Amino acid sequence: MPVSPAGSHKQQNFGLSVLGSSMISKSSVSTSESIAEDLEESSYKRERLTSFTDLRVMRTAPETMITKEDLEKNIEIILTETETLRFFDLPTVMVSVESEEAEKVTQRNKNYEVLCRNRLGNDLYVERMMQTFNGAPKNKDVQCDKIIMEDKGIMSTAWDLYDSYNAMEILSLSVKQTLAESSSKANGLPKDREQRLAGSTTEKSSESSSLMDIENVILAKIHEDEEDLSDVILKSDRFHQDLFFMERVLMENIFQPKLAAYRQLPVLKEPEPEEPEDFLENAKHEEVEEEPKKEEEEEIEIVAEESTIPPNLERLWSFSCELTKGLNVSSLAWNKTNPDLLAVGYGHFGFKEQKRGLACCWSIKNPMWPERIYQSPYGVTAVDFSIGSPNLLAVGYHNGTIAIYNVRSNTNVPVLDSSESSQKHLGPVWQLQWIEQDRGTTGDDKREILVSISADGRISKWVIRKGLDCYDLMRLKRTVAINKKGGEKEKKDEALLSRQAPGMCFAFHPKDTNIYLAGTEEGHIHKCSCSYNEQYLDTYRGHKGPVYKVTWNPFCHDVFLSCSADWGVIIWQQENVKPFLSFYPTTSVVYDVAWSPKSSYIFAAANENRVEIWDLHISTLDPLIVNVANPGIKFTTILFAKQTDCLLVGDSDGQVSVYELRNMPTALDFGQEDMIDCLLGHKSNQPA
Repeated sequence: MPVSPAGSHKQQNFGLSVLGSSMISKSSVSTSESIAEDLEESSYKRERLTSFTDLRVMRTAPETMITKEDLEKNIEIILTETETLRFFDLPTVMVSVESEEAEKVTQRNKNYEVLCRNRLGNDLYVERMMQTFNGAPKNKDVQCDKIIMEDKGIMSTAWDLYDSYNAMEILSLSVKQTLAESSSKANGLPKDREQRLAGSTTEKSSESSSLMDIENVILAKIHEDEEDLSDVILKSDRFHQDLFFMERVLMENIFQPKLAAYRQLPVLKEPEPEEPEDFLENAKHEEVEEEPKKEEEEEIEIVAEESTIPPNLERLWSFSCELTKGLNVSSLAWNKTNPDLLAVGYGHFGFKEQKRGLACCWSIKNPMWPERIYQSPYGVTAVDFSIGSPNLLAVGYHNGTIAIYNVRSNTNVPVLDSSESSQKHLGPVWQLQWIEQDRGTTGDDKREILVSISADGRISKWVIRKGLDCYDLMRLKRTVAINKKGGEKEKKDEALLSRQAPGMCFAFHPKDTNIYLAGTEEGHIHKCSCSYNEQYLDTYRGHKGPVYKVTWNPFCHDVFLSCSADWGVIIWQQENVKPFLSFYPTTSVVYDVAWSPKSSYIFAAANENRVEIWDLHISTLDPLIVNVANPGIKFTTILFAKQTDCLLVGDSDGQVSVYELRNMPTALDFGQEDMIDCLLGHKSNQPA
């Protein structure tokens, strides 16, 4: 059966369509593989070709009838390879031994080695002698600062580069337009004339200035886009240190007369403005003659006034701020190394009066705001600085916890805390003290321990291991005096009960740190030893209420002082268990007593209504100085300044007032026996 030309035409069309589709698929694959072909052939041509062939196939598809013979025919499809494009060609230095080029490379290397060995005999090798002139040697020394190198890196993508350059171009164009408008308005020149003067020097200078303006605007824009660094500056350590120094300078200017009086320095007065010379020419001659007479009269008057003015307390200032207002001052302690640093604890004594607690470190150089602030939900009942490590501050709380803070750091987190200790106190910690004890027989080797007394009846010694751990020096037990009959005299023995006695205060002996006194809530003072924890050495009975403070005399080591809630202050002698001297000046609770660091006869007592200064050498009946408290305020703690004649008094309103002792009698340096004899003489003069 002959094939019609139409059929042959259809066959050709079918072949073209198949070949076209194959070519198109190949080109599409090649575009994904190589970027160069995509650049050479435009995209719209490819789209046009594919669309044209698809249309022809769609038209001929319904008209052609494919027979079995057509399917059995062989169709040739020719696949051609594109030219190879080399982006990077790096010849290899190493060649594998198994490769085809290995023999050629080895042979070439051998030839090169032979050539190098035989180069002296080579015709191209020439050996000549030459003499060159060397310049005179010179020493060159360079001194410069050390160059500090820093490594900085940043990652930028193509999109970042594009955006940054595009933003700079847009900004520069806008700036150029504004500068052109402003310059055209200022000069008042038309555009034609500006074009004529394109090559002039004035335009060149204007272009350079415009470029500078563009750079300045761009830099200003960059600075505006950056974050505000004011917070970083305000929070920087250097800025805080500068403010700290400025605050100290201002405080010293404001409190200069009071600080000078505290340190017993002459008070500086500002010079008065000088009056005009015209009005005082005649008066000067008369003043010169009268000046020596006036100075002599003033000295006589000052001496007479000092002799007539009785001893008194002059208030200088008070340590107080908004944080301490309304809180009760519970304890005071000086730093052992820095005499200008004072630790103050704020906390109420009663269980029902409990508020927030506070421990502050005040400096004499800034009486208006504390240097360190440690806040707590529990009241602070005791504070004390370490002797060996003056930066450590021990704080006792009303809930029985003991915390140790590092005052050198600005953090409010304690370094050590007894809250997780199984041996912590179950009652308020009424007193804390760092004690140096002798380790060996020589007494040179000393160790420092922290001792605390609590309302749970325990006197504990704290040690630092993995945390704060302790063991008990003494468990205070209640004592009951029982009269036994059957003899000529009645003897009093102690019957020990299992019930514990709450501890209130303690005091270690100034010389023998193995001996200490402990005051209890039942009114007894027990003499104890660190070597015995089961029994007392002696018991001093004389108070009828809780003993709030016990302190040894710093000059006469056999005499100690105690105060109690029974309104009394008692002086004891170590060898005698009965009171040596008793003082009941008022009907108020005496919270604190303290010996003067300059005289063995002077001590201070603070009760609810007033502060009393006693001089035993003058009188044992009446206090030397009495300072009455303001209405509604109670005095709670007292502390003598170590190097000056000043007294610190804490009250129930959160103020620690600093008083200067004026016109005090000269301190008498007596020995221990002289003091006891003097006290015995005063005791015999007391009314029965």
